[in-house]
Parts: sequence; C-alpha cells; structure tokens
Amino acid sequence: MIQKLKGTRDILPKEVVTWQYIEAKAKDLFEKYGYNEIRTPVIESLDLFQRGVGETTDVVQKEMYNFEDKGGRKIALRPEGTAGVVRAYIEDGLSSEPSPLKLWYKMSMYRYENVQKGRQREFNQIGVELFGSDSYMADVEIIQMCTKFFEELNIKDIELNINSIGCPKCRNEYKEALKDFIRPNLDKYCDTCKTRFEKNPMRILDCKEETCKKLNQNAPKILDYLCEECKAHFENLKNALNELGIEYKVDSNIVRGLDYYTRTVFEFVSKIDGLTVLGGGRYDGLAEELGGPKTPAVGFATGMERLIDVFQANNPNLNLEKNMEIFVAYIGSQANLFATKYVEKLRMAGIYAEKDIMGRSLKAQLKYADKKQAKFVITIGDNEIETGKASLKNMATGEVEEINLNEIASVMKNNL
Repeated sequence: MIQKLKGTRDILPKEVVTWQYIEAKAKDLFEKYGYNEIRTPVIESLDLFQRGVGETTDVVQKEMYNFEDKGGRKIALRPEGTAGVVRAYIEDGLSSEPSPLKLWYKMSMYRYENVQKGRQREFNQIGVELFGSDSYMADVEIIQMCTKFFEELNIKDIELNINSIGCPKCRNEYKEALKDFIRPNLDKYCDTCKTRFEKNPMRILDCKEETCKKLNQNAPKILDYLCEECKAHFENLKNALNELGIEYKVDSNIVRGLDYYTRTVFEFVSKIDGLTVLGGGRYDGLAEELGGPKTPAVGFATGMERLIDVFQANNPNLNLEKNMEIFVAYIGSQANLFATKYVEKLRMAGIYAEKDIMGRSLKAQLKYADKKQAKFVITIGDNEIETGKASLKNMATGEVEEINLNEIASVMKNNL
C-alpha cells in the first residue's frame, strides 16, 4: 500500500469542519477590517526566498524544498507567505492601489523540518499583510485584530509578547555589541551559529540548541540600542496597547526567525505549552529588497495545525459537525422517484436532506438515518403521494406529527 509522505497528513471530513469554522471566522473578521484575500503560487523562484527570507535563516539554510525544473530554473516550494505576497505586490502593480493596502491569505507551506506535534513538513497558514503605513498605529491595528481573532475563537489561554528589533541603522550598532559578546565563546557555539556570526549574529539568538541558549543568557538587549525614532515607535505602540486594554509583556529575546523584520515584532504564546501560536511584525525594507518601491509593511501568520490544537484545548465540548436535518425514506419504486424529486426541493430550500440511493429496505433505510443522526425522518409511500400528507418523526423525542408534504420546508425551519 502506498502511504502518505512523512510530515504530511490527511485532513479527514470530521476534522475539516473545524478548519472551515476557523477559516470562516478569519475571513469574516479580516473583511471587517478591510482585508481582501490573495492567493499566490506554491512554487516560486528560489531567489525570492534567499533574498526575501534571508540566507542565514533556518528556513533557507536547512528547511526549504528546492530543485531545478526541466528548464534548469531554480525553484522552491513556498516555506512562508510574506515573500510571495510582496512579490505579487510589486509585480502586479498593487502599489498603485490606495494605501494602506490590506491583504490576507490561507495557503499551504513546505519546510523540511523535524516532525512533531503541531509541526508538519506540509503545513497551512493564515496570514495578513498591510502595505503602505509606517505608523505605529498600523502595528496596533494588526495586534488588535489578532486579539479579536482569539476572542472570536474563545481562546483564552494565550499571552502577547512584544519587542522591537530596531531599524538597519540602530541594529548595526547592536550587531557589533552582540558579536563582541559572542566572540570569546564562539568556539562553543554550534556549527550553524558559527556560520551566522559574521553575516547575521542576531540569528544566533534564535538558535534552539540548548548549549547556545545558555551561552546567550546574558547577551546584550536590542532595546538598549534603539535609535530615537525606533524607541519612539515602540513607546507609542506600548502606550496605545495600554489605552486599548490589550495586555502584553516585553520580551527582548524575540527576534523572529526571518531576516526581513524591522522594529515591531510580536508573538502570541499558548499558556498551556509555551509554544508560539501566532507571530508577526513590521518589515519596512522587504519590498525594496525584492526590487520594488520603498514600502513600509506589517503582518502576521498563524499555523493552522498549532492553532487548531490550541482552539480545541480551549473549546473541549464544542461540536461543529453538521448532522443530517431530515431523511426521506420511501416504500416502492414510485415513491423512490417521488422522494428523489422531493429531497431535492428540500435541499434547494436550504435544508440538509438525504434519501437512500443504495436500494435498501425500509428497515435498513431507517437504521441508516439513525446512524447518521438525522434530526427528522419522513416516510413516503403510495398513500402519502396520493393524500399529500405524511408523518414527520422527531428522532430525539420520538414525537410524530402529520404534515402536508408541500409545507415541509416551513415546518422544518420552525423545528430546527
């Protein structure tokens, strides 16, 4: 038997209802904030992610799926959403749209990484990107929308951590201070950190190796090196969050795993297991890096697999499955055809209705309806066709009500 690849999974019908519920909540909320959906290709030029995400990141160095196609072009499966959306923003002329431009997406991503709970090699993200505003209020609105998203999903065991990693100007000064701190113990760091020392020492702070984590414990903090503009931006952000009653903690260790971030970075972390559920921040230089106009931007993404784990932990008794509303049983060939037309009318009236298409006996039809947890059952035979009346049985209470067949839709809607 051919089996699915490691790091991928089948999302079965009973699980899909949860995915659809969360996606519908996201779409409804984002549209209220003025976001429109965008869909970008699953394959992109490898150069897009090397330049956009950063050559020193784990994503590019260790995790990307990349290959040469039959034309010799270097291709990558998208490992994250932002770079592709920025490429579309530049290539498709979206910069001419009124600012700010607000986009959201739900897309599959691909990273060759260690498979664990909530982390797959094929995974799915919901994300948003806001282009055109360098104001701290854009950061505030994004964080406010994230907070509202968790409220909509009844996720309470979550906390917001924020940080600023400055702009290229103040970050260069910080990088030199960080290198001075790391240099005496550089030989004790892992091989990956050693390769990052010259090009991007801040990536060393993002290392997951325990030895490196311990060596980094007393590293200088980026917040002590912010320029006046970045410091004012961060202070204004904190003041606005305070005014809005949005609780947060400043975590100077947040640098995020992608090179394009500037100034504000943030993470929503589960209080249950301490894992990041949603993360994002500002990336004011990415559009220019990819050949477009200088464009301030801010966004976030959440991994659906991990989000669903947290959602279910916070909503253990929520049943999202949609059970059959009515099953139309029949007796005889004439009633079979009548029921086929009849059940279609119910469906067109917005009612989840089914009838037997297996050629079962009446007893077997009723057994099937019970297994499918149909809320109501109606049985049609020659007599019901002739009189235009039938018995509607409530499967939960056992009550039976005689109804006119041409009034079934209104009767059902009153009872559901």
